[in-house]
Amino acid sequence: MFDRFSRSWGLVKASASVLMKDQSLLIFPFISGLAALAVVACFALPLGGLSALDGLSGDEGKAVSMAQYVGAFLFYLSQYFVIFFFNTALVGAAMLRLDGGMPTVGDGLRIAASKIFPILGYAFIAATVGMLLRAIQERVGFIGQLVVGLLGVGWTLATYLVVPVLAARDVGPFEAVKESAELLKSTWGESVIGQAGLGLAFSLIYLGVMLCGMLLVVLAAVVHSVPLVVMTIIVAVGAMLMTTLVHAALSGIYAAALYRYATGNQGTQGFDSQALENAFQPAG
Repeated sequence: MFDRFSRSWGLVKASASVLMKDQSLLIFPFISGLAALAVVACFALPLGGLSALDGLSGDEGKAVSMAQYVGAFLFYLSQYFVIFFFNTALVGAAMLRLDGGMPTVGDGLRIAASKIFPILGYAFIAATVGMLLRAIQERVGFIGQLVVGLLGVGWTLATYLVVPVLAARDVGPFEAVKESAELLKSTWGESVIGQAGLGLAFSLIYLGVMLCGMLLVVLAAVVHSVPLVVMTIIVAVGAMLMTTLVHAALSGIYAAALYRYATGNQGTQGFDSQALENAFQPAG
């Protein structure tokens, strides 16, 4: 456990060193978050799209209509496209930085814009897989849900490097998925079960930010000052949002470093090759 945390924290520091040199990388997850909220608003407010999503769980004995499936699929497609587009921009800019360049926000957006159709195609694939897994999960028993969950984990692993592939190469969505799976297999083996990455370190960071925020709110409430309570809540929420942005930016940088390692570029500055080699832990 300690080794996993040490490796995770080392990757956080290596990714953070890149982010400190190019803080504009934070702009990509920020815009992505705003765009994702806009998608939610477009479906939830005028079209009631979120109710269609809720309908997939089905009421007692009530069948889900085709319109609900279509609405849910379009929602998934839109959200995935927004997320993948700005992730591609982030990873593309991070790769330029890791190659010793001085990328701008415009450089990242141009990279993503040049891959807009492959990104849309991959969003379509991801939305289809997501819909199928969710539809199956809602109709099977407990054992079936476990199996579907494992399939979901397998899909997540197999597609872990799709965005870096899209950012770095001129390939279609199916080729990107295939290349991601092949890179994973050839670099880390067939029996990978997961990766600690930045998750373990950031789970503790999120917990620390949340506990500090709750403590400050309680202390503000003790002095019976409503303005102070409101201000403390705003600061706590802002700290959590900033942590989320940093996590997203570091995840993009880490994905770029993993792709460089998997494609034979062993000398990624600031990243320990041993940590990248152990990014995915073999089963057993």
